Amino acid sequence: MDAQVARTGLSETRLERIADHLSRAYVEPGKIAGCQVAVARHGRLAYFKSLGSMDIERGKPMADDAIFRIYSMSKPITSVALMTLFEQGYFQLDDPVSRYIPEWKDHKVWVGGDGDRMELIKPNRPMSFRDVLCHTGGLTYGSLLAALGAPDDGHPVDKAYAEHRVRRDKDETLRDFAMKLAKVPLRYHPGERWMYSLSTDVCGYLCEAISGKRFDHFLQETIFGPLEMKDTSFVVAPDKVERFAANYRRGPDRKLHLSDDPFASDYLSQPSFLSGGGGLTSTTADYLRFCEMLRRGGELDGARILGPRTIDLMRRNHLRGGAGELTDMAIGGFSETAYSGVGFGLGFAMSLDEVATGNLGAGDFYWGGAASTIFWVDQKEDLSVVFMTQLMPSGTFNFRGQLKNIIYSAIEE
Repeated sequence: MDAQVARTGLSETRLERIADHLSRAYVEPGKIAGCQVAVARHGRLAYFKSLGSMDIERGKPMADDAIFRIYSMSKPITSVALMTLFEQGYFQLDDPVSRYIPEWKDHKVWVGGDGDRMELIKPNRPMSFRDVLCHTGGLTYGSLLAALGAPDDGHPVDKAYAEHRVRRDKDETLRDFAMKLAKVPLRYHPGERWMYSLSTDVCGYLCEAISGKRFDHFLQETIFGPLEMKDTSFVVAPDKVERFAANYRRGPDRKLHLSDDPFASDYLSQPSFLSGGGGLTSTTADYLRFCEMLRRGGELDGARILGPRTIDLMRRNHLRGGAGELTDMAIGGFSETAYSGVGFGLGFAMSLDEVATGNLGAGDFYWGGAASTIFWVDQKEDLSVVFMTQLMPSGTFNFRGQLKNIIYSAIEE
């Protein structure tokens, strides 16, 4: 056995089941083009494997330094960035967001009706910083998730988003976006429900509004630079395009169809809208460094991003004072997690109970992205895992559950 792997307490033989499973079940049948998996324990890399192709059309095998669209795996990064300002005393979790977005002071809550006949009332309390970090503020995704395959029920609030052109698109800025959200009603009273939403893009705007710095510059200064995440950005630089993986969509015919050509992608140019909710690209190595910082309580290789007590606060369940679960609180038909036995903290979901979730690893915290990328961190087991592929939409296959079965069963100490 490799001495490095032996020191992780993981079975090298059992870890090889990862490649066997992914190759047999997904790469060889053409269900995904390719993928990459990294497993680290006790701060040591126990497993790293690149499988299949990163660009079928050009016949390019998956490169170890491939760059991926991480979509909603941008959210934990944005949440950490906002919490660096929490640590500097700029806000308390239950402060109203309107302290920094005064245009939001007059938000109303939808209770019935549609269009001009919409019935609105004053919220029971203002939307807080905790709410935008937890997706409990009353915001929605409008109809944006329909593009990812989520059901669109035509809710009156989502119609209001469309009417006011709330979007993450060309020529939009974070401030424009925040001002448009001031004009749409909340779907529910803050804190009463959970709904996957544009909240993390609001967190990105709050980083700008509080710090006075453009969001991408703020991320570079507070996270990417200190952690040496040299390939994580909102734009893929010209000298890195050869490493940019193609993105695919699974069609009704169950075949892969090119969704985003890496050589003609919007990611090749600087966006005006810096989406903290879904706009970043990254590598497995970079994201593993982010995970390792979380596992170590906010520090990696001498770079302190957050204090350990702040990390502990972020990874705890904040739904209804720690007593809520997504099964009780979630509305809407799409997110990057199952609901049973799952709570939500300040930017992450977490497994509350192995029996309820049906998965190993209670106490982990995690999230995923629209192209089926996933990560999780388990401080109890001293474990970090990153899985990268480029398959839309997420949730097509249960990569998280399958990888958990293999990886946790490889722990021998």
